[in-house]
Amino acid sequence: MFGYIYFCFIFEKIINHIAMKNLILMLLLATGTINLNAQITEDKAVYLVSPRIVETEITVGGQAADIPGFSNRSIQYAIDAAAKTGGTVRLMPGLYEIVAPVSMKSNVKLIGSGRETILKRGKGIQTRFVVDADYAELQITVENSDGFEPGMKIQVTDNDKSSCWGVSTAYITDIQDNVIYIDEYLKHDYRSDRDGMISNASSVIEVIGAENVYISNLTAEGNRNENFLADGCNSAGILVLKSKNITVDNVHVKDFNGEGISWQITENVTIRNSEISGSGNTGMHPGTGSPFTLIENNNVHSNDNDGLFICWRVYNSEVRNNRFHNNGRYGICTGHKDTDVLFTGNRIFNNGSDGIHLRGERESNAPHRNTFQENVIENNGTKGSGYGFSINSPARDLKLVNNIFRSTGEKTQKAPIYIMANGIQPELTGNQMEGHPEGDVIVEK
Repeated sequence: MFGYIYFCFIFEKIINHIAMKNLILMLLLATGTINLNAQITEDKAVYLVSPRIVETEITVGGQAADIPGFSNRSIQYAIDAAAKTGGTVRLMPGLYEIVAPVSMKSNVKLIGSGRETILKRGKGIQTRFVVDADYAELQITVENSDGFEPGMKIQVTDNDKSSCWGVSTAYITDIQDNVIYIDEYLKHDYRSDRDGMISNASSVIEVIGAENVYISNLTAEGNRNENFLADGCNSAGILVLKSKNITVDNVHVKDFNGEGISWQITENVTIRNSEISGSGNTGMHPGTGSPFTLIENNNVHSNDNDGLFICWRVYNSEVRNNRFHNNGRYGICTGHKDTDVLFTGNRIFNNGSDGIHLRGERESNAPHRNTFQENVIENNGTKGSGYGFSINSPARDLKLVNNIFRSTGEKTQKAPIYIMANGIQPELTGNQMEGHPEGDVIVEK
């Protein structure tokens, strides 16, 4: 009996406690002291630990600019300062001498004043090295160090390692007599008796290991006639390497002795509203694993090799509303694991060989599931003859939809489609084919 009475006593205490809490809660709600629908806003909560800092804007150029001077060093001072908070570097009109690449940093915008803002490569320097330059060395003994200086970027090659990832690049840290010291280990062994060379061939602008970068409204002038050939995977008019969320907008890259714009090992790179011309190699080169690329509304012309060279694992991307014309070889070339890309609204014309070419690959590595729709492909093969679209790859689910193939004038574009022995028939829907002397579809036997 006592246990039951004690239970009732405790139960009454609990009920009274709950009732009191509910009464207090109701009073708080009634007075507006508490709001059950309240949300913690960013403005009130996000700056408890780190202060909110305004983004920096720095001008570079003439005497009225924050940083006077027309050189890569002036631009670099501004970029390094802006990178501390994120911000914008604005370049005044003028000719900027580029002795070493302008190196972009994360969360920085580089914006010029239009095409009258010109970043021009200085004169090229090259010499032989007289002692083998070995893997992991940080010094190179050269024949003549005249013209080289600390802060320059150099490339090291020999006859066996002269392209892409066979090339070593580094910045000069010191020079003592004919010994050049560098900041990065050499990637390979380079032999002096195999035409071993060191030169200052390097980019105008580079984005390496960065994110959230924007480059706009300027000219990158390669000064091709006074510079040695720069390797495409390591240097370009604008080089993007191991970076993400990068945009190049309304830029003219001209006369670079190498590739116009190259981006390797990247994510979410956008190249738009730009002109790439006069390059000593390809105009544009995405590759080495660069998914989620957007190439839009560009004019890519008069480059020595291809207009657009897509190379090695460029996937889930889009190429739209561009003009690829008067390039030395193909307008567009794609191949190794370059899959799931949409090419739409482009005009590909007057290129030296085929308008579009799918390179030779094994079936496992072919450029599968690509779609070409509503493109105009005309008058290619200007260096003798060519085809609108050549297929040298067993690419599955290749779709050509509502494209226009035309051959007029000298009719150098011999046929709209040429399927080589290694290629397979694409899916053709609604394409127009006009004026080709060898017929519409040629299948190599």
